[in-house]
Amino acid sequence: MARWLTAAALLAAWSVPAAAAEPVNPYPAPGMSEASCPASRDGLWALDPKVLQSDWAWLCRYRADNAAIDPADPPQVVFIGDSITENWVGADGDFFAHGNLGRGISGQTSPQLLVRFWQDVVALHPRMVHIMVGTNDIAGNTGPTTPEAYQNAVRAMVALAKANGIAVVLGAIPPSNRFDWAPTLKPVPWIARLNAWLKDYAAGEGLVFADYHAALAGPEGELPAQYGPDGVHPNAAGYAVMRPIAERALAEAEKQGDKAKR
Repeated sequence: MARWLTAAALLAAWSVPAAAAEPVNPYPAPGMSEASCPASRDGLWALDPKVLQSDWAWLCRYRADNAAIDPADPPQVVFIGDSITENWVGADGDFFAHGNLGRGISGQTSPQLLVRFWQDVVALHPRMVHIMVGTNDIAGNTGPTTPEAYQNAVRAMVALAKANGIAVVLGAIPPSNRFDWAPTLKPVPWIARLNAWLKDYAAGEGLVFADYHAALAGPEGELPAQYGPDGVHPNAAGYAVMRPIAERALAEAEKQGDKAKR
């Protein structure tokens, strides 16, 4: 299967109005500017077609927050990802109050993470980065894609992290057997395929793989209701299962990073 989502299925699942004759820019001033970010910070705003046209990777989302970080006190870990990462911050504030920084954006795919990886990870000089993405690639949120395109985006993020002395944890894509916003898709085999690649790639590159899928998945590859009622996004109970896995993975990555510096 060369594509995850046919053009017809994509149009049904991800309806974006035809481009207007004049591109719509929601920023205060069109073009390049030192202060071009709008005031809105609503997570759903990232899925607005006008935003996808004007700030496709939503670099504006964390720009002010990043600027407020004291360079003398960088984060220990940056968690970059989609809504599953973004929601984790709200569900377990204690976990993100001790050197862990959340940089998730709802609806995003791996190429969008790659575009903002320098700004939201590398430039913050963390010791480690936790990358977890893939659900929305499979759903086709930014258009039809392929496993190879996903793999290349992950490889590029890992290369950027390694080149800047940042240890990497790759998080497994959590389980799901249905996407409400893309109901024709059958995500279970795609999730299994990408997670198998992530695990093998992590082993080959000396990275740490955090296997959230194995801990959360039901017998049919689903996210059980007790861990996420919508079948995609973990709730507090789901994140409680994920946290110790993340902590062990980060501890291992930190040890590997320390050895590499010796």
